[in-house]
This record gives sequence, C-alpha cells and structure tokens, in this order.
Amino acid sequence: MRRFDKLSVTISSGMKKLFVLLALTCAVPACKKSAPVAQVPPADSLAPVSERSQYLDVVQRATFRYFWDFAHPVSGLAPERTATPDIVTSGGTGFGLMALVVGVHRGWITREAAVERLLKITDFLAKADRFHGAWSHWLDGRTGKVVPFSQYDNGGDLVETAYLVNGLLVARAYFDGAGTEKTLRDRITKLWEGVEWNWYVHEGKLRWHWSPQHGWRMNMPIEGYNECLITYVLAAGSPTHPVAAEVYENTWKQSNHFTNGNEYHGYRLDLGFPFGGPLFFAHYSYLSIDPRRMQDRHTNYWRLNQAHTLINYTHCVEAAPKAYGYSPENWGLTASDDYNFYDAHSPTNDNGTISPTAALSSFPYTPAQSWAALRYWYLKHGDRLFGEYGFTDAFNVTKNWYSNQYLAIDQGPIVVMMENYRSGLIWKLGSGISELGNGLAKLGITPPTYPTGFYAYLPHPASNEWVLLKHPDTGKFPLDFAVTGTEPVSFTLAPATGTAISVFENRTFAPGTHVHEFDAPGGTYTATLTQGGTRKTIKLVLR
Repeated sequence: MRRFDKLSVTISSGMKKLFVLLALTCAVPACKKSAPVAQVPPADSLAPVSERSQYLDVVQRATFRYFWDFAHPVSGLAPERTATPDIVTSGGTGFGLMALVVGVHRGWITREAAVERLLKITDFLAKADRFHGAWSHWLDGRTGKVVPFSQYDNGGDLVETAYLVNGLLVARAYFDGAGTEKTLRDRITKLWEGVEWNWYVHEGKLRWHWSPQHGWRMNMPIEGYNECLITYVLAAGSPTHPVAAEVYENTWKQSNHFTNGNEYHGYRLDLGFPFGGPLFFAHYSYLSIDPRRMQDRHTNYWRLNQAHTLINYTHCVEAAPKAYGYSPENWGLTASDDYNFYDAHSPTNDNGTISPTAALSSFPYTPAQSWAALRYWYLKHGDRLFGEYGFTDAFNVTKNWYSNQYLAIDQGPIVVMMENYRSGLIWKLGSGISELGNGLAKLGITPPTYPTGFYAYLPHPASNEWVLLKHPDTGKFPLDFAVTGTEPVSFTLAPATGTAISVFENRTFAPGTHVHEFDAPGGTYTATLTQGGTRKTIKLVLR
C-alpha cells in the first residue's frame, strides 16, 4: 500500500503547498490503471477554483479509486476490504456503483469506460449465486459462489441486496443513452425485478437472511430504527415481488429502539437508539433518497439525520473523555475497524476510535464540521491516515493505532455523500426513480410542506448559531430556505455593528424549498427571513 510519507504535511496555511494535495491524485500507482478521463473543458467554462474544492477533489477522487482501481479484476465488484481482495461484497458494491456515477460526472473516468465496467458487473451478478433473487453478503469475486459471512449466514442477505440494487437503479437512471447503455439498463431491470422481496416474509415479518442449509435460523427480522430503511423502500416499490405495507408496520416499527423522542445535548431525536447509535445509520439508506423530501407521522428524516449527526459531534467535542483527543476538528463515531478489530462506535460505545467516514459522509448534514475534520486529518494525520484510496478506515490516538485497511462500506458513502453535498447528483437521480418514489409513498413517507423559514439548519441550541460555508464549487454562500404561499419574501443580514445587508427584498418565490446564492463579508450576522407577518431569525456565521 503506497503512502505519501515523503510529502510534507506540516503545511502552515491552507493554500501554501496545495500542490501536495494535487500531486497525490496522480502520484499513486493506481493512476496507471485508471481508464481515460473525460476531455478537459475549455478554461473559460471551468468553475472557479478554491482551497475547499481542491481538498474535496483530492479526497473524493482518491476514495473513488477503491471502486475503480481496486475493483476485482474478474467480477468488477468491490472487495470487502483491502486485506481480502477475492472476497467481494454485495452491499459495498452497490455503494461503489454510485461512486462510478460520480466518477463520470466529475470527469475522472469516461462514460464509455464506466458502462464497460458496469456491463461486466451485471453479467457477473446474473451468473452469481442467488437465493430467491437475493445475493449473499460476500461472494467469491472469481466465481460468484457464496462466501459465508458467519456460520449460518451462507445464503441470501436482503439488506446487502438492497444496497446493491439501490446502486444498480442509480446507474440505470444515469446511463440513459442508446446502444450499450440501453443494454445496461435492460440488464439492471432484469436483476432488480428478479429479487423476491416478498419471499423473505416469514411468519409475518420481513427477514434479513435465508440459507438453503439453515433456513431461517439466523432469525433476524429487519427491525428499526437503523441503517435498513432502504430495504423496505425497495421491497415496497418492487414491481414484481412487493412487500405489503403491513409487513413494514409489523416488523420495522416493532422494536424497543424504533421511537425515541428524547433530547441529547439539546437536540431532539425522534427515532432510534439513545444518542442515535453509529453514524452510518444516517448514511446507508440516504445515498439516493433525499431526506429533505421525507416525512411521516414519526419524524422529518432530514431533521432526524441532522440531529443524529450533531449529537455525535457534540458528544465528541464536549462530553467524551479529554484523553481521547477529540475536538471540533477531530470527531465522528461509527462502525469501523479499531485496535480490537471491529466495533460499532457511538456515543454509548466509545473507545477513542475515530472513523473518517463518519464525518465525511455527513457533509450534507454538517458541512462546516465535516470540512474542518477533513482538512485537519489531512494536514495533521495525513502521513499515517491518507493513502492510495483516501483516508484509511479508522485511528485511535490514545493507542497510537492507525488502520492500514480500507473497507468498501466505509469508502463508498464518502464519495456519494460528498457529491450530494456538492451537487446533489445522486439525490437528483434518486428522485427520478419511480420505484423509489412508489416505495416511499407506500410506506407513508412523503415530501413535507415546510413553513417559511430556515428549514435546512439545526442551529446550536444555546447560541442559535449555524455556520454557513461558501460552496466549494461556486464560491458563494448557499442559503437554504422554504416559503409557503405567494407573498413576497425578504432576506437581510444584520451585523453586530454597522449597516444591515439586504440580500433580496420583496421577491416572489414558488411555495417550497429554495437555494439562493449570495456574496457577503465573512462574520456573524442576525439573519432574518420575512414573508408577510412571518419573521424568522437565525444567527449565521459566514465563513
């Protein structure tokens, strides 16, 4: 595994020696295997460059290489981890399929090369072991035969199958051309429609596993709340083998950790474990379905995920043992490797292990906090933590332990969720997949009607502050807000001293959510959004 030990990571300012970051993208041996990249557009059409966009490019692109350069040479699927290159993972491959879409969008690989790889993958999946349409968690990347995940887990894994199918459907939505792209779409549809979701209903509950040798012995109903919601969305939305909404109600919602309703560090958590559990709960099911557009009688899923992330962040910054070395720049607990091998780290199960995927995959929810972590890890720990495929899986400074491995299920969400923060690409594709929309509706999850205000921000409970970063790719501040009705809307920024700034005044917006980009000097402002008699305020810290 190639590291960049010889490169300086004692950079005194963000812009100084930024060539180190850029050089890394082409210095690793993996570059030699990469497919031709898309043609560079004319200079006058390029987006403005910024320090943040360069850092994000380097991290996102290096992480993408796990699914491109390290993909299995026979199957094209993603290995479970770097130590086991012939054991490929169905769920991690699903995350990787979305990463390939990002790679084309960013120009890291050509569209033609991606389609060629996807045709290899879908051909392999069609011939691999399946169990009433579901794939196993692990497969032999050479043959497609099942590799047991545990003693009795040697058959179909419906949750990992859902992650795989989700990625396939995103690829089907993106590659919308004729010829080989039409062939790819047809193959994906056949694979998707072959999954017998309803067959995995046993004794009235949807089950995670089934084995030809051991039957239902694993005995794991898919209960919430955790990372598995996308399984029900796909199962309910299947056009060939759908699961009834009653199964969702009788399985997902029938556990002692479905509803919550408590506050932790000042943030209310409607669903899930105390303090939210590991952060991958806020990532896996939301790679393609936009939580801003999801609400049911239990929760608004954007607020749920944002609160979960901020609880995790606040635990690290304010409540965890000081000896762990956590800080506003060094945070993030989720399932990953650690010095004892592997654990599901969370505020209630914290041994000092930081997993970079936790903060990096949370970019849509906490851009400022995630950016601070990315930059800190690269500059302060990069000689031991950043390598050929991005940040390695985890580290623990109290034990002087740094993982030497990469895991597909941790690398994939980084690429996808960073892109959802930057462009919303995968969420936009997901919003156009009819089966996902049908599944959500069947489960009673619908787009919310937000009141006029700052719907996307969950400010600090004591200070009412929210840090708003300039967008890394546009160089402007993106204001997310919602309006109801048709009355004109005004938005002002008032500094502690001096003249208020009118960003827009008496403008008419369609009812719904909007993003308005603006320029203003950095600093702390009282931001006010006014529509008729409605007046909403928040403290925005512009950086």
